[in-house]
Amino acid sequence: MQYDVKTPAEYMDKLDPDWRRRTLEELRALIKSAAPRLEEGINYKMLSYSDARGAVFHLNAQKSYVSLYVGDAGKIDTDGTLLAGLSVGKGCIRFSKSVNPADTGIATFIERTVALHDQGEDIGC
Repeated sequence: MQYDVKTPAEYMDKLDPDWRRRTLEELRALIKSAAPRLEEGINYKMLSYSDARGAVFHLNAQKSYVSLYVGDAGKIDTDGTLLAGLSVGKGCIRFSKSVNPADTGIATFIERTVALHDQGEDIGC
């Protein structure tokens, strides 16, 4: 879903108080913990986390899942172990209602993404 908002606070206010909001809040906290220097904003009508070099993450609540967007997940999790059991596209990791982020390797994936970004590695598509 896309929300016509200008700030992260407005985005969060638009979300229903359901599992999607809880999942998004959990992923948001993981990103903020791993990369407090990234600026949270709105880009492409979703939450974004970026620095002077550009966006590192985007988060969005869809109807049936919550999406965490990265450049190319395969460049970050080369052997697929961190994202095992998740619905993964090239640059999109989808969390459905039945998936608890705490029960996955997403925290380590986020930390690895930030480390690679900070080292200047190409993690884009």
